[in-house]
Amino acid sequence: MMGSVGDNEDPEVEMQALANSLPATGKTYPSEILRIGTFSDLTESFSLRRILRRLLQSIHIVMVSTKINLLLPFGPISIMLYYLTNKHGLVFFFSLIGIAPLAERLGYATEQLAFYTGPTVGGLLNATFGNATEMIIAIYALKNGMIRVVQQSLLGSILSNMLLVLGCSFFSGGIVHCKKDQVFTKATAVVNSGLLLMAVMGLMFPAVLHFTHSEVQYGKSEVALSRFSSCIMLVAYASYLVFQLKSHRNLYNPVDNEDGPNENDSDEEEVPEVTLWEAIAWLAVLTIWISVLSEYLVNAIEGASDSLNLPVAFISVILLPIVGNAAEHASAIMFAMKNKLDITLGVAIGSSTQIAMFVIPFCVVVGWIMGKPMDLNFQLFETATLFITVLVVAFMLQEGTANYLKGLMLILCYLIVAASFFVHVDPTTGDS
Repeated sequence: MMGSVGDNEDPEVEMQALANSLPATGKTYPSEILRIGTFSDLTESFSLRRILRRLLQSIHIVMVSTKINLLLPFGPISIMLYYLTNKHGLVFFFSLIGIAPLAERLGYATEQLAFYTGPTVGGLLNATFGNATEMIIAIYALKNGMIRVVQQSLLGSILSNMLLVLGCSFFSGGIVHCKKDQVFTKATAVVNSGLLLMAVMGLMFPAVLHFTHSEVQYGKSEVALSRFSSCIMLVAYASYLVFQLKSHRNLYNPVDNEDGPNENDSDEEEVPEVTLWEAIAWLAVLTIWISVLSEYLVNAIEGASDSLNLPVAFISVILLPIVGNAAEHASAIMFAMKNKLDITLGVAIGSSTQIAMFVIPFCVVVGWIMGKPMDLNFQLFETATLFITVLVVAFMLQEGTANYLKGLMLILCYLIVAASFFVHVDPTTGDS
């Protein structure tokens, strides 16, 4: 038995057997040719088999192993319904359900990529690709001239991250670690709160200019101010990235938690399940599929509003961001339960900061390029809601501690906001 195994594994014996099987033509075959031929064939077959096995394993890990992927067929079903029926409510609903697992898997792929980049860059990547869904939806809506949908969906994403995602994270982490408060780096929360207040200021002045009728040129001054403020906000966000990743990197080092058992549990989880290039490839595939579904989702919004008898503001501010924030929601709660609140804040508050200081100004600039009058005038009701939300969250974060009560308060605040938008009538019906 040992001899048979040895025959299969010994290249010299295999080469000699191949030479004996060749026809006796009188020609001599150099041993190098035989060696190269057998080794290249073997390595090629083994490498193809290994690549195929790894590909199937990666597909199983990312697309099969979680129960939420049972919702994936709703995406193709929504596309079929779009072309076969005129039921925009079903198309919207199925697209919404189909995007949810893709957004969650996008967060998973980003989390895997974070193993190779470190916690600070990982949190930034998680926020960036977590916001990819919102950005794609916003660009499609902007291309269709649905400026209010863009404004309200991005505003809703900020509110959802700051109240719902952070609240659920604090609540879940507080329940798991109920014996004492969880702690996080207070300095990073202060920096993010300051950036969010700056974003509120950028959104407030165009709205105040509009509602006080103090514009130099009606309808043009607020757009010009919005474009100027957007460029300033993009510069501020770029400076924040330099501050976070280069000059003050030590501020973003995670706080050491003293829960021994949980440290052991988290250490077992600190192993990536996919390779670096697999994570990058999955990010690309998932982003493309989300962009495809987002187009059908945006096209069905107005029809869904009529058929479901729901205000467009409620759909844009509440429903779209809940699905778009599925990635942040899942990963932020998971990190909070592992007592890694710094990463939780990097995902939830960092995502809100990125939308307010980068995605919204970016959409204004893209609208400028497209010739669409996208501005920072989010209307009085929406701007006031954002301002109060930023103040509430800033007060919650000022102590550098978290518990389940703070989480519950943030969740209840989000329910109040959701109810407010359910009864809110948007004063601008045709802002295209």
